[in-house]
Amino acid sequence: MSSPRRSPRRQPRAEAARPAPGRAAAPPAAAEPARCAPALRPPSRRGPAAAWPGRMLNVTPPAFPAPGSQQRAAAGARSKVPLKPGRSLMDWIRLTKSGKDLTGLKGRLIEVTEDELSKHNKKEDCWICIRGFVYNVTPYMEYHPGGEDELMKAAGTDGTDLFDQVHRWVNYESMLKECLVGRMAVKPIAAPKEISSAVSEDKKQLNGVLPEKKVLASSAKDLGPSYDWFQTDSLVTIVIYTKQKDMNAELVIVDCQDKRLRGEIIIDDHSYLVEVDLDHAVSEDVAVNIAEKVGKVEIILSKKDNIHWKMLGQPREGHNTFVKRTDRGLFYRKCKLVSKTEVTHDTRLFCLMLPKGTHLHVPTGQHVYLKQIIAGTEVVKPYTPVLPFLPLDFQEPPRHNGVHIYLMIKIYSRGLFTQALDHLQIGDYIFVSNPEGNFKKSQVQTSEDLILLAGGTGFTPMVKLLNFALTEVSCLRTVKLIFFNKTEDDILWRNQLEQLALKDERFEVQFILSQPTKDWVGRQGKISSSLLSELVKRSRKDSKVLICICGPSPFTEQGVQYLKDLGYSQEEIHAFTA
Repeated sequence: MSSPRRSPRRQPRAEAARPAPGRAAAPPAAAEPARCAPALRPPSRRGPAAAWPGRMLNVTPPAFPAPGSQQRAAAGARSKVPLKPGRSLMDWIRLTKSGKDLTGLKGRLIEVTEDELSKHNKKEDCWICIRGFVYNVTPYMEYHPGGEDELMKAAGTDGTDLFDQVHRWVNYESMLKECLVGRMAVKPIAAPKEISSAVSEDKKQLNGVLPEKKVLASSAKDLGPSYDWFQTDSLVTIVIYTKQKDMNAELVIVDCQDKRLRGEIIIDDHSYLVEVDLDHAVSEDVAVNIAEKVGKVEIILSKKDNIHWKMLGQPREGHNTFVKRTDRGLFYRKCKLVSKTEVTHDTRLFCLMLPKGTHLHVPTGQHVYLKQIIAGTEVVKPYTPVLPFLPLDFQEPPRHNGVHIYLMIKIYSRGLFTQALDHLQIGDYIFVSNPEGNFKKSQVQTSEDLILLAGGTGFTPMVKLLNFALTEVSCLRTVKLIFFNKTEDDILWRNQLEQLALKDERFEVQFILSQPTKDWVGRQGKISSSLLSELVKRSRKDSKVLICICGPSPFTEQGVQYLKDLGYSQEEIHAFTA
């Protein structure tokens, strides 16, 4: 919906680091592990557990895989399948709490050989190994949002890699707790020579298998970051030498609460962690200084008492390691709900305030996970933060200062997670994870045409992307949003988008409805090859184009395939995934 009124092209300004864009949630929920005694914990994402004496009954089950989530809908992604009546997340939770024997072993835990595991490879008898632990997923088949076929891909085998590709964030340990058969009988292997001397005795007891991150941390030692610290009478400064150019605030995450300091540096697909229990108390105010050109990061803490520290503190697990981000696991902090605003009849804009002592800026196109306790179960779902509104004057919103995270969330009448969100009161708390995602702003910075395909709340990752493109990318000739909805009432921020089209000559928005009223004079229909062939075009024959797409799984999957059929390459298409 372009306008004859045009404004001159604005010059890009320097980027200000801040919390970021958005996308709404996935279908059925999943969960992050509940806390329990170390000896009773199932395997963490860092490696096998050292022991499992007795039955692990201290964790409550949340939702294992949400493969139908729109964030997973990339080319080749798995789709959600319709579940039979009585097979919802709540129905699964009730079943796991019923006391019924879901393993077929009457409460016994066994060691499982590879040969024994391979025998259980049928729908009526399906065992799967994840990170060294074996689960009988037969009773879960009909409850799995991705369908039985998805589970069967790992039947009778080690499904860890497949699991990590699809939904690393899901709390399978808790979800399948009552399905635990036992632990794999793993043959001991020798530790790599270069780190064998540094391995403690307790680590050697993990079936002879060293956690992968330890190997990586050692082998990458010379290339990876390092840290040091110094103090004055009133301050403690932790200095992290990343050895990377172009370090910025979005790549630094700091949490300092209750004498626990956690500083994480993101370097491409790796993560460097400094995590200690501080020697003495510090104030809630934490400062972060970044020397971008040399890659030096300073975390500055204010002492509560002007005393000399003999040491920085006691290191926690994972301290001073440099590992793949997928091996790090998720970290959550408690955020307070400070406002909730109606956007449409079924969509709300939630404003969450980060705790003091937290430095967190969600990069453009990346998402966070929200975690809630529902019916005694930890349930997790992904959302991508948005701006509080579309800045029409191309100035940063005054409240968008790194303190607040905004989430635009559709409330589903039968949605277990979103209904719980909607019932939160101002002042209530919810857990928010570190950012995740693989979108790179450089994809936009090297493009001449940016085309955004959004279905419903799939619009939300486009919010900050629009702001970034129109304010900071001078090489873009056209920015076009093709926005699919059912009805006019479903269109998010319609007035703001129309005003933005009037403000910037490069921007055009096209609304398409699948269930319009007779008064609708705009386009109607659903995403299709013919429609995309008409609306998705390069401004010039050889111009560089980036097409971003997000929406419900079928919308995204079909859209990606249509675009490929029209001749667009994989490099020219980005489907937002989690």
